[in-house]
Amino acid sequence: MANQSNFEHHSSEKTQANVSLVRTGDRLKGVPAAIALLKSNPVKGKAVVLKPNFNTADPTPGSTHIDTLRALVTTLKEMGAKSITLAERCGPFQPTEQVLKEKGVFELAKELGFDIVDLEKLDSNGWVHFHPRDGHWKDGFLFPRVYAEAEAIVQTCCLKSHGFGGHFTLSLKNSVGMVAGKGYHYMQELHTSPDMRKLIAEINTAYSPVLVVLDGVDAFTKGGPAQGTHAKTNVIVAGSDRVAIDAVGITILRMFGTTPEVSRGHVFEQEQIARAAELGLGIDSPEEINLVTGDGDSEAFARQVSDLLLKQR
Repeated sequence: MANQSNFEHHSSEKTQANVSLVRTGDRLKGVPAAIALLKSNPVKGKAVVLKPNFNTADPTPGSTHIDTLRALVTTLKEMGAKSITLAERCGPFQPTEQVLKEKGVFELAKELGFDIVDLEKLDSNGWVHFHPRDGHWKDGFLFPRVYAEAEAIVQTCCLKSHGFGGHFTLSLKNSVGMVAGKGYHYMQELHTSPDMRKLIAEINTAYSPVLVVLDGVDAFTKGGPAQGTHAKTNVIVAGSDRVAIDAVGITILRMFGTTPEVSRGHVFEQEQIARAAELGLGIDSPEEINLVTGDGDSEAFARQVSDLLLKQR
């Protein structure tokens, strides 16, 4: 039976965000274990669109580990997903096709039987204009139709800081790869804006994932997103609430010694987190996080995470 570390919250108006945590260095075992702890199946009979983190082809945590992708796709198939399509746009320095080739994604797709959509190659019909209400984007942004019309969206992100204004790049920041990179310079608007972290959160209003898997076996505690100060953090985290996932991820980065920007203040005061909570994208306090574990080592680590989250409130 799974152990649970509960942040007690007594208001009946608040909903709990279940976040599973598995302490492991083995992605092939840790990913399915973290998903199983959630005791839900939001993908059965559905066409799944999968968002990895392939900004570049740099080694994990610079990009999604091929074992994480293998374990995730295999698990989704075992859960009864009708089909799986990986859709991605990489960063400005490497074409998406090149990154996916270098990472072995095309070979894996052929082996496991999933489709790939290169968002860089979409024509105008492949995008929909999305304008967040009361947002900070000048005129919204273009969002992929494949995601906008998806039956179920699954995301896998890495655990790392961000050295170019984002402060951290977890599940909320991973959504940047969904925004069009051609035509109007959305990435330039994002990276030159004083409201960059708010804009990141606002991208997430365009969709709701049914599952997020954070690969924290390795982390960048400083630098990022492509390269940085490496730490062996040995953890897999999963859930569907992006705010809860990122709050746990930030706390783990703090446990291993991270940047002043990521360390400053309470986790829920971080601009990405605060704006996402304000937009109703997830929970708005640490008491609403329900950490679920399945073994003693994971339970002990989860208790450290929960204690730190509440202590810095």
